[in-house]
Formats: sequence, C-alpha cells, structure tokens
Amino acid sequence: MISWNLRIIGIVGSVGLLLFILESVRRRQLKEEYTVLWVLTGVVLLLLAAWPGLLRNVRNLIGAGSEASTLYFFGLLFVVALVLHFSVRVSRLERRVVSMMQEIALLGAANRNGSRNGAEAQATDEADAQEGAVPEHGAPERAVR
Repeated sequence: MISWNLRIIGIVGSVGLLLFILESVRRRQLKEEYTVLWVLTGVVLLLLAAWPGLLRNVRNLIGAGSEASTLYFFGLLFVVALVLHFSVRVSRLERRVVSMMQEIALLGAANRNGSRNGAEAQATDEADAQEGAVPEHGAPERAVR
C-alpha cells in the first residue's frame, strides 16, 4: 500500500506533467502526434496515484510482488515502446535523407553536364563562325582555303 504522502506527490506530479505537455504543445515544442501518447501517460499516472485500489488490482492481475515493481515494469514497457517507435522514425528519416542526397547528386550532375554541353556547343559555334562556316541544324560546312 502506497502512503498518502506518496499519493499526493504522485497526483501533483501527474497534474504537473499534464500541464507541461499542454504548454509544450501550445508553444509548438511538442508535435501533436506525440501529445496523445504523453497525455495518456499522464492520465494513467494520475489514475494510479489517485485511485488507491487500482494499482493493487493491476499488481494482483500480473502477479507482481509489490506495487513499486508493477510501476517499474509498466514504466520499462513504456520506455521500450517509445524507443522502438523512435527507432522506426529515425530509420524512415534516414532512408529519406539518403534518397534526397542521391536525387540532389543526380540533379547536380545533370546541371553540370548541361552547362558543359551548352558551353561546348557555344565554343563550337564560335569556332565555326571564325572559320566561315554557318552553323545549321545539319552538319556544318567547312570553309575551304
């Protein structure tokens, strides 16, 4: 059984967490997609702290030795789920970054090749003009000396 002092600390901490989450969303420091997860966590902590028999019933349900070990167990499950979620997100973002880098490299190469081809064509036209040939769509005619 958790003492009333600890319950009050749990309730105040849970309410503080919920207020911090709402303020973080309001200031756009926390994305809305994560808000549901954190609000749910705050509400569960608040229920466990405020409802005396709930934690004891959960402890009995999973067969834990103490209420503290039940809290640690679910806290560990929460952290593992969070780390797994962020690992999936980071992997997805890494694939997108690699794809974008490859696309930028291809665009850069095409841009460099396009400017070289344009400069080469201009240099060829200028050389032909100096030799007296008229550049047309067909093969240029060379001036005979």
